[in-house]
Amino acid sequence: MLKTKRLLLSTALILASSAAYSATTAEEAAKLGDSLTPIGAEKAANSSGSIPAWKGGLATSTDRYTNPFANEKPLFTITAANADQYKDNLTPGQLAMLERYKDSFSIPVYPTHRTAALPDHIYTAAKANAISTTLTDGGNGLKDFTTAIPFPIPSNGLEVIWNHMTRYRGGALERTFVQVPVQANGSYTAVKINEKMSWPSALEDGADPQKDQNILFYFVQEVKAPSRLTGNVLLVHETMNQITQPRQAWTYNAGQRRVRRAPQIAYDAPGTASDGQRTTDNLDLFNGAPDRYDWNLVGKQEVYIPYNSFKLADRGLKYEDILQSGHMNPEHTRYELHRVWKVEATLKEGERHIYAKRTFYIDEDSWQIAIVDHYDGRGELWRVAEAHQFQYRDANVPWLVAETLYDLQSGRYLVGSLTNEEGEGFDFTKRFSHKNFTPQAIRRLGK
Repeated sequence: MLKTKRLLLSTALILASSAAYSATTAEEAAKLGDSLTPIGAEKAANSSGSIPAWKGGLATSTDRYTNPFANEKPLFTITAANADQYKDNLTPGQLAMLERYKDSFSIPVYPTHRTAALPDHIYTAAKANAISTTLTDGGNGLKDFTTAIPFPIPSNGLEVIWNHMTRYRGGALERTFVQVPVQANGSYTAVKINEKMSWPSALEDGADPQKDQNILFYFVQEVKAPSRLTGNVLLVHETMNQITQPRQAWTYNAGQRRVRRAPQIAYDAPGTASDGQRTTDNLDLFNGAPDRYDWNLVGKQEVYIPYNSFKLADRGLKYEDILQSGHMNPEHTRYELHRVWKVEATLKEGERHIYAKRTFYIDEDSWQIAIVDHYDGRGELWRVAEAHQFQYRDANVPWLVAETLYDLQSGRYLVGSLTNEEGEGFDFTKRFSHKNFTPQAIRRLGK
């Protein structure tokens, strides 16, 4: 049986965590591209060989959706009946899902492939950041940061979360996908959404040193269906330090035909068109200001996480093939054993959020949060989130083809980022300018 591997933090690492804001030394940074991958994962295989060595990731190809692992079969499938045998490599949320849906939920485990690959300029930026970037304002901002991945050799939980929030997602993109709130009986109405995103460095008119000084990215979200929601638009200027400069957001309401500032689009405010099934900061498994939580870096662990989800991305699948009562159809999912960073976020004294505690499991090869267990104010496990990862090999972007949020208490769940019936779904060739991310622009979209 595969045993959980926990990385015990050395005395030096604990001291570094207490300092919190010091950059990595040049000697440590030299490990990037050597014993570590260029963005900080352990390059070597694990002791049993069940996690192979990283050898550069999946090769670039224009053939995005063809499954390179189509001939592989599951090594085994974890069910409620045999879960105890594999519990060391499962999260509490996964075990709870197996228990909650004993007759239908399962975890098919396939051979592990370390497919994450990024452009060379991201590797260069990560190495530079390792030496220069520091946390500021109690961990709520970044100093001397460029492009992506500020802390490839993290020393505390906040640094790991910042790596997720700043990870590379193509520089700019447009995507059309569906977000689907699924009721306990399996019924649903898909919400079609179009999003445009750009990081300042990818803007056609160039980054503005003043305007973009504290901007992480620009974001426009337009609801395209169903008709009752069509025309509602959200604009976000995502700031890095949201304490000195809160997230700037505006909404266009088609019914009122007005653009309004929306300072409430943050933290545990209800997420757009989610039927109350997620918070604003649930999107992308976590986003926004980290200031309401204390972040504890537990260490590393080997966990079966969703990975190489080519089956789930198959263009021949319909949404009705994927969505069923309680959870997605396990026939189309794929899990692999990977090393993850485990981070526990506990609500600070005096702060408010519907989640009193969140436990994050972050893929070491991509800095994508893979699984999150969410706990309510009573300490009960409430919601379980998963990112079904996928290498967009035409753009060298490891991201996802679906993100799920399962409500263990109500039996409902939410799926986002599905694109099976939306053509290519993600377009990483799109480029925008500042004028595309203004209140005037979303007013025009609303019309």
